[in-house]
Amino acid sequence: MAPSIRIKMFGRFDILIDEKSIEEALSKTRKGQTLIQYLLLHRNEFTPNHKLCEALWPNDQSSNPENALKTLVSRVRSLLASCDERLGACIVTERSTYRWNNELDIRVDLFDFERLCKELKGVTKLSMQASRKFDEMQEIYTGDLLVGCANEEWIASRMAYLRNEYLRLAHQYVALLREREAYDTLIRVCRTALDVDAFDEELHVALMDALVKTNRNNEALLQYKHVSNMHMRYLDVQPPEGIRNFYKQIVRATQSLGADIDGIATDLQDYQEPDAAFVCEYSVFKEFYHLQLRALERSDQVIFLALIMVNATDYQPIEPLKLDEIMKGLMDVLCNNLRKGDIISRFGPSKYALILNCDTCDRGRMVLERVKRAFYQVCDTPSIRFHYRITVMKEMKKSFPQVIGKANAKD
Repeated sequence: MAPSIRIKMFGRFDILIDEKSIEEALSKTRKGQTLIQYLLLHRNEFTPNHKLCEALWPNDQSSNPENALKTLVSRVRSLLASCDERLGACIVTERSTYRWNNELDIRVDLFDFERLCKELKGVTKLSMQASRKFDEMQEIYTGDLLVGCANEEWIASRMAYLRNEYLRLAHQYVALLREREAYDTLIRVCRTALDVDAFDEELHVALMDALVKTNRNNEALLQYKHVSNMHMRYLDVQPPEGIRNFYKQIVRATQSLGADIDGIATDLQDYQEPDAAFVCEYSVFKEFYHLQLRALERSDQVIFLALIMVNATDYQPIEPLKLDEIMKGLMDVLCNNLRKGDIISRFGPSKYALILNCDTCDRGRMVLERVKRAFYQVCDTPSIRFHYRITVMKEMKKSFPQVIGKANAKD
């Protein structure tokens, strides 16, 4: 029985004979690899010499590029034939054009993926056969097309298209699994797809929803914190509204009470009121903010909103791990220096939002100055700067993120 030949186009390019890589042989000719990749991506057409020369030597001013191409093709054929004689016939020549030999018994993951895309495009019901094809599609897509070569213009557009096709099929599969209430499989599919696009809002929400529906509420909460931290660290923004809103659903599922009023009363009596400020996710912080604002409309009480931010004195980005360490230290300072009626939420990678129960703006500044001094006592990095803004909640007409720039006091 002849050895099997398999070519990987997704992730790192490789050719395997009986599952043994010939990467070492391929590494001898970088241009040869590019030639093979180009012909595979254009397998259904004969490519003229001049187009291949432009792709292989885009900035070369060679006096005889066609001769260089002939030499390269000959070298690639000899190299591949030395690994397996069938590979020596992989490039077909016809009238000054070249094409990949589609008649060879060689399995290419790209070809399998494109076939599955066509077969799954119109699937509206999840049969066992369709499930197998969706799973095969996810197994094939081990990474973006030709990782490391995407700077080539003729690869970049195809890579983006195939990535979008993968995500389209992943969303399609998730929707069909949700209809079947196949949540365990849905969780696996979402986690695999999120390795391709870590910021896909729909996949994150579907994953958290499936975790809640399978009573894995702690995992759902960890997933929320993971995606929230990821958005703040890498994009310097809060996660999308759909993800933030789902946090409340996770909390409700985690802290669900029976309908019996005696059970509710018992649960409330067992609640241990914290001695420090209340720390919460930003979506809950917004709920508190609006509740406080409605309460202020019926009283003469004054409550203040503050924003604390740390940055480097030279305004250069702080290394993420170092920033996380600084922000954890700042959280400890806030919890030790604010009162239990105050509310804290992380608003960004380097920011905390606060609701302060103070009677005057000067009192609020005094509180924040105390926090500032305590922070500098524990922060061992002289190049880190602490600053804040504060404003009266009653004065704000719009949502918190838009108003914070109008703060009327800072250090």
